[in-house]
Amino acid sequence: MPLNEATRQRIEDWKAIAFEFAPLLMGEAVEPGAVADLRKRYNEFLARDPAPEGVRFSEVDMGGVRGVLATPDGATGNRTLLYIHGGGYFSGGPDGYHGIAGHYAKMLGARVYMPDYRLAPEHRFPVPLDDTLTAYTWLVKTVGDARNVVIAGDSAGGAMTVSLMVRAKRAGIPLPAGSVAISPWCNLEMNNPSYKTRDGIDPLCTRDILVLMARTALGSMRPNDADASPVHADVRGLPPVLIQIGESEVMLDDGIQLANHLAQNGVRTSLEVWPDMFHVWPVFSSIVPEGRQALENGCAFLDRLF
Repeated sequence: MPLNEATRQRIEDWKAIAFEFAPLLMGEAVEPGAVADLRKRYNEFLARDPAPEGVRFSEVDMGGVRGVLATPDGATGNRTLLYIHGGGYFSGGPDGYHGIAGHYAKMLGARVYMPDYRLAPEHRFPVPLDDTLTAYTWLVKTVGDARNVVIAGDSAGGAMTVSLMVRAKRAGIPLPAGSVAISPWCNLEMNNPSYKTRDGIDPLCTRDILVLMARTALGSMRPNDADASPVHADVRGLPPVLIQIGESEVMLDDGIQLANHLAQNGVRTSLEVWPDMFHVWPVFSSIVPEGRQALENGCAFLDRLF
């Protein structure tokens, strides 16, 4: 299905901003102020997908990690979602994700917390995951019962939905009721066939760019480390997971690999492969009808769990 004009223009705008990150990803000296400005502009770009009416946003301290809370009008009880933003571990942030967080909040009637984890290259792996685990630990204590908590995330954040649960299990922290991983970047070795067969088809990601992003995020950590690549993690005992991946994505085979890995280790796993869809298409739900439908599917999946 061809992309509509609004979507094509949004993708071109995304590419223009992403191109400006190239010196940072290639390890060139970049002024700290310039990095902050680029990240701010990227969040402003993401914020073009607005939150629905009837959702309020506020800042919150999540155990020492800055966070943003989305509260839908009329929210009652303790239903809570932790949303982990994407951005390749070097960009993105809660301020750019009001749209998708607001939709989750309103559809689920739940409070949505977004941790503002630290980013590479200033803070390489495992710092983003460490921060997210700190925020999750605080959230479980605040809510009082992990069975009232679910998780969702996109791209790097999609991978961290699984890695976070693995780390929480290892630390003896109660696990959430379930999770949704949107376009998870879950194999930083990037050795699956779709990195070649979908390269040039996925309008948002290419293997060459992802190699630079992985190098920036990982530092000295190996790309097959289970914290960074949950396709290699011990996932036994995790709660149900829904994986949503686009058929046009270079990460297509990674998403399928993760689904198979989870299922083979006894995790109740659902996999949706969306025809013609590109990387993190639900983030653009205001202009991509399939994005809205994917969000509704994700909420229906989570709604049955808590």
